[in-house]
Amino acid sequence: MARLATGIWVGAYLARLQAEGIPVYVVARGDDTAGAVLVKLATLDGQAQAFQRRFDMETGARVWDVLAEGAEAEVDAAISRQRGFDPDLWVIEVEDARGRHLLDQPGLSDG
Repeated sequence: MARLATGIWVGAYLARLQAEGIPVYVVARGDDTAGAVLVKLATLDGQAQAFQRRFDMETGARVWDVLAEGAEAEVDAAISRQRGFDPDLWVIEVEDARGRHLLDQPGLSDG
């Protein structure tokens, strides 16, 4: 199955969040074609989560997993480590006190 170019997926994700009134920022721009994506959700209370996509070998689906969660500074450190391994990595920061990230929504969950 052909995979959607990362830059197109990121653009669609940003538009969906903005349509819901959820603040979102591109913290690091990665490769437009095949760069991996990390999504940081900051809940504005000093806590955060970072999500990364992985391929599920059993189902063949691409799913979002938690890479790190806890104090925002610790999550930021985990993201920095990932950027050190992969300079083509996109980092998207979502800020929502209600914890909305929309990664489970149709069209975004399997990006």
